[in-house]
Amino acid sequence: MSVAGPVPMSGVPLGSAAGLLSMLEEEQTQLQVAALTNLNKVIDTHWAEVASSISVIEAMYEDEFFAQRELAALLASKVFYHLGELDDALNYALCAGSLFDVNETTDFVQTMLTKAIDEYIERRNASEESTDPIDPRLIDVVERMFERCFADSQFRQAVGVALETRRLDKLEEAVIRSPDPAESLAYATKACQTLVTSRAFRAETLRALVKMYETSSTEIDHLNVCQCLMFLDDAEGVAAILKSLVDGEEDARLLAYQIAFSLHENEIQAFLDRVADNLPPAEKTTEPETKTEGAGDAAADATETKTEGEKSESELSASPRALLRSVLSGELPVSLHLEFLFSHNKSDLLLLKRIRTAVESRNSVCHSATVLCNALMHAGTTVDTFLRENLDWLSRATNWARFSATAGMGVIHHGQLAEGRTLMGPFLPREGGAGGMRPSPYTEGGALYALGLIHANHGESILPFLLESGRSSGNEVIQHGACLGMGLAALGTANEEVYTDMFRILRTDGAVAGEGAGIGLGLLLAGRGSESKQREILNYCHKTQHEKIIRGCSVGLALTAYGKEESAEPLVEQMVRDSDPIIRYGGCLAVAAAYVATGNNAAVRRLLHVAVSDVSDDVRRAAVMSLGFVLCSTPAQCPRVVGLLAESYNPHVRYGAAMAVGICCAGTGMKEAVALLEPMLTDATDFVQQGALIATAMVMIEQSETNLAPFRKRLLGHITDDREVTMTKMGAIMAQGIVDAGGRNVTIGLRARSGFPRMTAVVSMLTFTQYWYWYPLSYFVSLTFVPTAFIGLDATLKMPHCSVTSHCKPSLFAYPAPAVAEDKKDKGKVVKAVLSTTAKAKAKAARRDAEKRAAGEDVAMETEEGTDTKKEEERGEEKKAESAPAPEPSKEELENPARVTPAQERFVRFDEGSRFAPAVAGMASKTRGFVVLRDTTPGEEVEYVASTRTIVPGVTGPAGGGAAAAPPP
Repeated sequence: MSVAGPVPMSGVPLGSAAGLLSMLEEEQTQLQVAALTNLNKVIDTHWAEVASSISVIEAMYEDEFFAQRELAALLASKVFYHLGELDDALNYALCAGSLFDVNETTDFVQTMLTKAIDEYIERRNASEESTDPIDPRLIDVVERMFERCFADSQFRQAVGVALETRRLDKLEEAVIRSPDPAESLAYATKACQTLVTSRAFRAETLRALVKMYETSSTEIDHLNVCQCLMFLDDAEGVAAILKSLVDGEEDARLLAYQIAFSLHENEIQAFLDRVADNLPPAEKTTEPETKTEGAGDAAADATETKTEGEKSESELSASPRALLRSVLSGELPVSLHLEFLFSHNKSDLLLLKRIRTAVESRNSVCHSATVLCNALMHAGTTVDTFLRENLDWLSRATNWARFSATAGMGVIHHGQLAEGRTLMGPFLPREGGAGGMRPSPYTEGGALYALGLIHANHGESILPFLLESGRSSGNEVIQHGACLGMGLAALGTANEEVYTDMFRILRTDGAVAGEGAGIGLGLLLAGRGSESKQREILNYCHKTQHEKIIRGCSVGLALTAYGKEESAEPLVEQMVRDSDPIIRYGGCLAVAAAYVATGNNAAVRRLLHVAVSDVSDDVRRAAVMSLGFVLCSTPAQCPRVVGLLAESYNPHVRYGAAMAVGICCAGTGMKEAVALLEPMLTDATDFVQQGALIATAMVMIEQSETNLAPFRKRLLGHITDDREVTMTKMGAIMAQGIVDAGGRNVTIGLRARSGFPRMTAVVSMLTFTQYWYWYPLSYFVSLTFVPTAFIGLDATLKMPHCSVTSHCKPSLFAYPAPAVAEDKKDKGKVVKAVLSTTAKAKAKAARRDAEKRAAGEDVAMETEEGTDTKKEEERGEEKKAESAPAPEPSKEELENPARVTPAQERFVRFDEGSRFAPAVAGMASKTRGFVVLRDTTPGEEVEYVASTRTIVPGVTGPAGGGAAAAPPP
């Protein structure tokens, strides 16, 4: 009997697919098509039965004369999907052609789409190296996926897929077709930093984004364009934009200033210097005309000429171009940060005094840690009161401890660019046998190191002096300090003169000077080291026999790979395969520097492999620690990645895991990070406890005191416990300095607000981790600090009196309460001994009195006593009601400049109707950092914030700005 059409399915659920499967064996095509159609409907519940006939279904697809081959392919794809064979499932889904509907929302379709996109991405990446064409069917599925995104208005998803699949044509189409192209471009710029793992393709993408910004029909987002050009190292392009803006109307000038502040935040000073060099010079005013008629008017003419000349000079310094240059050079931002840190300093000197008292003077490790703690607590504040009040205690530092103590002054006075040399003058090497006793070499070397810390990334003015100091001395300690100072002052500039001098010191083969030269070379060539110079340093590592030199050069080589990603692979490959474990150690750090904040999967896999396979504990520790740098763009991933490593039997791996979490999650206060570190705070190994304490301090810096109070109590317990081991106590003291760093007004920031890594911070954090081998390097952590400040500036780049409102309770982000001095009045009080017979007599008398009261005696007395007690309670309640504090307000007004922590920023807003508002529309929700303000009522007089810091050395008192205090030479 013939069948006219497909067999319809009834609404009753099918108990078994055996009948439909038997129809596949029929010779009539209509029955087979009916079976395939109905099996597609019930495959999700009967796939196990259908799987037994998969060979029949495959044969039907392979039959070229079968009319419904695509239907058979779709059914086969679903069978393989349920069997978990996703490769076969994708192959048959592609064979199904148009029957594979990408618009369906079933699990099968979503899984196949994900698999198809992953396969397409892999083929696109491989196509750069091979010429094999990509399957057209795969391309068709991806094209249909894009069309689905456009139809559903999922433009962000389309941008993400376009970036992952490296389809710049689809990226441009997604931006053009979106209802808000400006928002889509901004999202694409941000996503480019996290989704694109190839540096070359990222650069290509950024060029395409810049082109789209320029051709967009909407207003150009100059801020994002300049950020893209900065990554592309296009100083000329940035300079051209800034020139056109600064020479325009007032709104355009304000935008130019805001762009300059945003670029400065990335801390690539060498790039900003090139931008400034490409800008035209400041406007010149015409010379005032002088009168020559008559001698009687000579004096008046001279006075008039002088007044006009002074006016023209002041106008020149305050011209828009001059103001822009002051921002690009870093002079103005550094000065404003100094002003903020000094005026808002909340360091607790009583807490420092308690730490000093708890530390045994003979313990040089804890003594040096206390000096570091003080330096970090007052970083950038210019306040050296603690050192001045404890000169005798400080003078106990000898040799390298003296070197470190002197270097600590550079941390305290960081940013005093004009006064740095004067401040450190008493401790610097003296020229031509100047009068007076010459300081010890350790003091001189520490002072040169301190100059580098003061002028870090802004060292043009001090570099000649550091070069001369390194050349004129043959002492290794002084050369060591000079190399560190030169490296910091010329950070990332690749200055040839500095390179020649430091390599000369390296070739002297002195262990101490050579280590400093190796690290200094790395700082100098950070992110700009050519292959020839890298090869030169690596060859010297193989020649020398000094481990200190090899380690210094290995760390330096790692710094030269900063931000190079795939370009650093030849160096990384050579270092991680070296037979010397110290060079392999440097290779792991090179991976960290090269792939910082990229989350590159290949880099993570390599580091994890080294962490579990290398025979050297030092290399394994470095590999785990380096994961924190690679993953710092996505802090939530780090605790998951190193979770198992934190439970390793090897204490070096556990220490590395702790530091990785601290570096990656610094300043976030993440609960997952704190929970991971909690068990290691009580680890059986002392250096693991040390690492966990330091890492927890990094994570918890600038967090709410509600969350931070238990950790503070733990730290103080470790410090004051006389039985605590030295390593743990040292870690607790360092952690205390980090938690209260910068007068409790800074956080640790490895990335700028733009999402790009901050070069100085990353390089300094990587160098800080080497305190394990060389304690003076611990001062590098101060260069990772970022002031948590809102600093509003008007068109003259001065701070007007204005405010923002924090819409939360003031106590939530308030400074911690200062430490309270211990009351020693009751100490030494003798406790009287109570004899057992006396206690028994008292108990007997108490029982007798209780029996009398029970019998009703002295009722009147009890009544009177009860009345008096009731009156006293009423009076107490009245007093309590009078003295009860008023309810805490729900918001707080913050005066410019103000402390705004990262967690607090989302609560802080500009008030509606405020006289000063952000000049850039997109900055309205950003109330941290430098914000250029527009005056909405320009005709009124503006009152500016008065400076509280005197910058002339020797004039101010011991609270800041005077000659530096340090151990007697």
